[in-house]
Amino acid sequence: MTDKKADLAGPGIGDYAELDKTLPQDYTSLLSPKETQNAIYAAKDYIEENLCKELNLIRVTVPLIVDVDSGVNDLLDRDGSRTPIEFSCGLGLETPVRAQVVQAATKWKRMGLKQFGMDIGEGLLTDMRAIRKDYFLDHDHSAYVDQWDWELAITAEQRNLMFLKQVVQKIWKVLKGAETCVQELFPQLKTDKYPDMPDELTFIHAEDILAKYPDLPRKQRETQIVQDYPAVFIYGIGWVLEDGYPHEMRAADYDDWAIETTSEDGRPMHGLNGDILVWNPVTKRRHELTSMGVRVNAETLKQQLEISGQLDFLKLPYHKAIVNDEIPLSIGGGIGQSRTFMLMLKKAHIGEVSATVWPKVLKDMCKKKNIHVIE
Repeated sequence: MTDKKADLAGPGIGDYAELDKTLPQDYTSLLSPKETQNAIYAAKDYIEENLCKELNLIRVTVPLIVDVDSGVNDLLDRDGSRTPIEFSCGLGLETPVRAQVVQAATKWKRMGLKQFGMDIGEGLLTDMRAIRKDYFLDHDHSAYVDQWDWELAITAEQRNLMFLKQVVQKIWKVLKGAETCVQELFPQLKTDKYPDMPDELTFIHAEDILAKYPDLPRKQRETQIVQDYPAVFIYGIGWVLEDGYPHEMRAADYDDWAIETTSEDGRPMHGLNGDILVWNPVTKRRHELTSMGVRVNAETLKQQLEISGQLDFLKLPYHKAIVNDEIPLSIGGGIGQSRTFMLMLKKAHIGEVSATVWPKVLKDMCKKKNIHVIE
């Protein structure tokens, strides 16, 4: 059980010797650096345009920094293992503004629904940039994060599994369409060596994955399931499962992982959130594309904060707004941009599609393996 507990938070491989064995040995990029950039922006334009069409969103500006006292920064999990960059700003102020670089726009977006006057069935899409300094830097994790963070205002009646699955299917439709788009522009991406993304997603609750692989830690369970089903939406992430551990730690104040639900065959379950994971044929590993969910209401916010020992958060403006029904009920998520480009363009390393910093040990490793990261 020690391995299971250690696996609850903190993504990444965590060891460069292991990463050296993981990266492909016979890799050649299917696209040149120039072609890669053109393909990235073709996919980006397609995804943004079609997410807006499918989910009735408009594109809005999004902050890079937020006020600490607002409570809207994303803490990513509830164990305190990943902390945001914080600094003071405001020359000449008697009391400077305490600012943080965002780790994601998860909570800000829900406030944004009210700020931009969104009605039920309307939402927003952001081109979000963030820093997550506490990641281990490997083949698909970097300190620089780019996401399509989106949020949609919904009714209380839409807070159910059927609606969640409908939204996930729409997102998958857009991602598949983007893959087709870039392959039409660059036919060399259509290759027998690396299969395309599957046409269909398989939906499976975290409890059912545990039942299939009861002795495996979470990441190994995910690795197994995406080999059986190359594209899955794992839902119900955050509530304690049959073995006494959640599938993964999730923050207590955005996704609703505590709400009671019922499986299709009538079993009691929990949670209205989940992740899209796929099998990456280049890296031969699990590959997460997006995390999303129906957001907490006043009742489940209090419940989840109590479970996580964070009831003091109820003093913050964001949390007060939920408790007082001042902001809309919503569903939302973040789709990793570089992760998506890495998969669609069949790259071995996220640094081939994202410009950021990498340690020398990783850059040297990639160079030996014919992997050209952007510097």
